[in-house]
Amino acid sequence: MERYDLCVIGGGPSGYAAAMRAIDFGKKVLLIEKDKIGGAGLYNGALWSKTMWEYSQKIMQIRQETGKNHASFEGMMKMTDEALFDRKFQMTVHMKLLHEETESKLFNYEKGKASFIDQHQIHIQKKNEERIVYAEHVVIATGSRPRKVDNIPVDEKTIVTSDGIGNFNKLPESLVVVGAGVIGCEFATIFSNLGKTKVFLIDKGDRILPFEDEDVALTVMGNLEKNGVVIHKNSSLNKIEIIGGRVHYELKYNNGTLESFNVEHALISIGRVPNVEELNLSAAGVELTASGYVKESDTLTTAPNIYVAGDLSANMALVNVGEREGRHAVARIYGNHVKPLVYTNISTIMFLNPEVASVGMGEQDAIDKCISVKVAKIDYSCIARAIAMRKTNGFFKIIVSNDAEMKLLGMRAVGEHASSAIQAVAYLIHTNQGIEELAVMMHPHPSIIEGIQECVRMLLGKSIYKSSVFKDKLKCYVRQQDVCIPLERL
Repeated sequence: MERYDLCVIGGGPSGYAAAMRAIDFGKKVLLIEKDKIGGAGLYNGALWSKTMWEYSQKIMQIRQETGKNHASFEGMMKMTDEALFDRKFQMTVHMKLLHEETESKLFNYEKGKASFIDQHQIHIQKKNEERIVYAEHVVIATGSRPRKVDNIPVDEKTIVTSDGIGNFNKLPESLVVVGAGVIGCEFATIFSNLGKTKVFLIDKGDRILPFEDEDVALTVMGNLEKNGVVIHKNSSLNKIEIIGGRVHYELKYNNGTLESFNVEHALISIGRVPNVEELNLSAAGVELTASGYVKESDTLTTAPNIYVAGDLSANMALVNVGEREGRHAVARIYGNHVKPLVYTNISTIMFLNPEVASVGMGEQDAIDKCISVKVAKIDYSCIARAIAMRKTNGFFKIIVSNDAEMKLLGMRAVGEHASSAIQAVAYLIHTNQGIEELAVMMHPHPSIIEGIQECVRMLLGKSIYKSSVFKDKLKCYVRQQDVCIPLERL
């Protein structure tokens, strides 16, 4: 029986990162993947959907500038396939060279389905053979799949999850998106940007993205509606079925009324579920939570030698989080004095129209926690770089403690380059610093991040533009629950 220091089950972002980190420690590692290296983070996931978003952004810009629409499903899939090939090629060549051309031969790869026999023995079912290996330690990283429910007849052709979008043979003339969370809103953005699909979005509340600050959600919602998206607010899906190759769905509104619609396709985006069924976790002593996720404490499962990373835990289901968890698990096994992971100040990006980035506390969080905070907000129309780009739809918002220290607590960025602007603030939050550093350093000009600097200058009472003058563009106030008290500093 072949023996390994570490076996990693799952070749997505989390598992791949864990396997590569084990090599750093000089350990003999086996990576097992039953389908495709890269997992959902590559196929039908982050890279895939964000490439579609990039394509849709280009198409929208061309439409706005020329009035012509060259969008096609074939063109979008071609760009997506090229991106996937590039990333897959990098990963597979990297693995091949690690296995064949390094003297240590630490890295090993098997394509097959893995399941536990006990805490150390793992059965691998390949296409025409099977074998058993022994591993001193194991990291489980088998990812997740789109959630389905019994009353929605998903066939991945007419009614699809994100896994089935590639089965379309053209851009739909109409599409309903069930689920107004991040993924649902991203796909509503993509298809509405293309200008050939009438998009409907079902929202249980009176606004999308209920977990986000109201000004963020309202900005995104307004832009979706401006782009032609019909948002069914305060509604729930009462019935959905396929009739004559099209989708018939019925909504029930909060006031009890019913309304029916007919569209070409439906996209179901109601969350994801962990891939645990085939692992035989009970044989290894790995327990699950009531909701079906793997029980863990700082990546360690209920088995003393088995760790978990990525979507199998109930933490944030993001590629960067999963990679970090995979690396952390290996560092816990082989490193010394490893600090526990902290999930409170993770930077996130939503690829909407415009894009949204966030880190740390939002205003809604402060309200929920009954924390008094200071807030500064600047509209993109006051930022030179945004004016030059003719992209003035958006804002920066900085949230700090309501005291003399003014420690950075959070940031929301909505607009062009939002995802690139978030990291400096994320670092200062991570290191528990205040805003003085951002206020005094020399920022490049013209750049979007100058807007962040002007936000913190407002809080310090030394901004160039004064919030008491441009009250519709600049805001600086103390947030105490539902009360905003302006800071009039000239």
